[in-house]
Amino acid sequence: MLQRERTLVAGALRSALSRAFGLAHDPVVEVPPQRRLGDLASPCALHLARELRQAPRAIAQRLVECLELPESFERVTVEGPGYVNFHFARSRFAAAMIDAVPVTESGATDAPAKVIVEHTNINPNKAAHIGHLRNAVLGDVLSRALRRLGQPTEVQNYIDDTGVQVADVVVGFLDLRGCSVADIQALPEPFDYVCWDLYSEIGRWYEGDPQRLELRRRTLHALEAGEGRRAEAGRLVARRIVVRHLATMARIDIDYDLLTRESEILRLDFFVAAFEQLKETGAVRFDESGKNAGCWVMPLADSEEFQGLEDPDKVIVRSDGTVTYVGKDIAYQLWKFGLLGRDFEYAPFRDATRRDGPLWETAPAEPDAGDGGGKRRPDFGRGARVINVIDARQAYLQRIVRAGLEALGHEDEARDSIHFAYEMVALSAKTAERLGFAGDSQLEMSGRKGIGVKADDLLDQLEAKSRDEILERRGPDGNDRHDEAASDDIGVLARKIAIAALRFFMARATTTRVIAFDIDDATSFEGESGPYLQYSIVRARNIRRRLREEGLAQKVPGSRVGTLPAGVWSDDLWDLVLLASQCQEVVERAAATLELSLIARHAVDLAQKFHAIYHRHPILHEQDADLRDARLAVTLVFERSLEALAAILGVPLPERM
Repeated sequence: MLQRERTLVAGALRSALSRAFGLAHDPVVEVPPQRRLGDLASPCALHLARELRQAPRAIAQRLVECLELPESFERVTVEGPGYVNFHFARSRFAAAMIDAVPVTESGATDAPAKVIVEHTNINPNKAAHIGHLRNAVLGDVLSRALRRLGQPTEVQNYIDDTGVQVADVVVGFLDLRGCSVADIQALPEPFDYVCWDLYSEIGRWYEGDPQRLELRRRTLHALEAGEGRRAEAGRLVARRIVVRHLATMARIDIDYDLLTRESEILRLDFFVAAFEQLKETGAVRFDESGKNAGCWVMPLADSEEFQGLEDPDKVIVRSDGTVTYVGKDIAYQLWKFGLLGRDFEYAPFRDATRRDGPLWETAPAEPDAGDGGGKRRPDFGRGARVINVIDARQAYLQRIVRAGLEALGHEDEARDSIHFAYEMVALSAKTAERLGFAGDSQLEMSGRKGIGVKADDLLDQLEAKSRDEILERRGPDGNDRHDEAASDDIGVLARKIAIAALRFFMARATTTRVIAFDIDDATSFEGESGPYLQYSIVRARNIRRRLREEGLAQKVPGSRVGTLPAGVWSDDLWDLVLLASQCQEVVERAAATLELSLIARHAVDLAQKFHAIYHRHPILHEQDADLRDARLAVTLVFERSLEALAAILGVPLPERM
């Protein structure tokens, strides 16, 4: 809303500059630092003083004389050394806010091209841990923001079912424990927990006799070829783990459009096609001597981006014929942009559901698969922009993927290959102790060493802590002490609070920071937390519930708000209206910069301003109808705005707490 008004002001100033001075100039329009200075302001007079050889205030005064004030503004003033300040007609603007959608499509004239967001990407060899949750939450919030802004968005989850991690678990089952494929199939749930322990055990087993690593090599070859007992065991392990991962992510309301399996990239010779392109363009070479003898490498020493590295050449195909991660990633990235000249086969993933239609996987179509539950399969891939959500440690490999596209002449696609990097997650010392890890410092994850907190265990703890908070607030018998008894079952409410706690905590920090997850901080009903946002919405909804119980109107129409006298809008009420009007541009800026903490910060700011006015401006017992309607209008604007931001953040909003 405020963004639209900013555009109108800029247009009015452009016209005034043309009439007054014959200038074509795009003026800056900003929110002034102090409310008394106005609602929007422009320093254009100061910027043009040298060019026009006039005093800024004189330029500003002349602009005001020539200005056609947009309808939503009441007056324009000249302040300070020459700022042109605009003051809203508060009732008219508030009325427009009552009827506006807080965050909606950005309004581009051309049909927007598809964005592909790849996130989560957990190796299917063991249970998901807390670090994976940050990846998944960031990817999901970004996807929700893009879709809310009208951007067609396809969400992919890459399943590395032929990598070293899966190979190690297969070796663990077949060679260390002597299991058959049938034995693996018969293992009870939680299967991912069994593999968690086995994965750390196999590492120690290799250390006992390095010759055992030959089993890893043989298994990798079998997984890539897709043949034999080892490949069969690998497929079983990966699928059972993926089912568990999807169930974990469903607990925090995360799903996907497509599961892309690495084994299908190999089966359909995607890398072969990409490799031929790389060889034809000279982007790779075969080294006959030196440390990379027998390997195909991408020489990067001449690239400015890779200068200064001790060994800038990157191996694409190892001397034993196996393909490195980055080689497969280049092929996958080419497919995402529709540049590979071939496509996957697809089938519905039968072991999981999603919010809207079937979940698809790259796999040979089953004879009875039909169209995936009566819905036509989407056209996957062919994105105009690709955003890979991968932790900051993978920045080098992501740069090589872009370099591969550039070497093939796809410079635009290389530019639109975006690495959404983020730092890792640790546990606070207090939370680590709560989860059974001794020590007085933060706990960092290490899957290979078996150190870390399984995502499901953390979610269980969050739900338990949330349940304790609910019972503490309601009393030991489960009855609300403040006569706000919730109709929701306590267990359902505890899950909603746990989801809010986790998702908001993961989104609120800037991506350049390593974060230490703290259960007490995340579940706090006060401060910067998901439960605080939930409590704020419940408080706003309770106002309307009490109005209904007293037989009073729960809503006020925009037509009524537009006629309210100017005196009803105290500055603190008005500040909340203006802050709510900025939701659109905050979400757009967050999606453009990949700094999703902007959305979380704005949501908290809204909630804090609402709590600040809650006691100062009562509604139910206000006798003055104009004041009551103005306060109710502000409450409604707040509620709708926070609901929109919470939906993007994935914070569920209960009716009561």
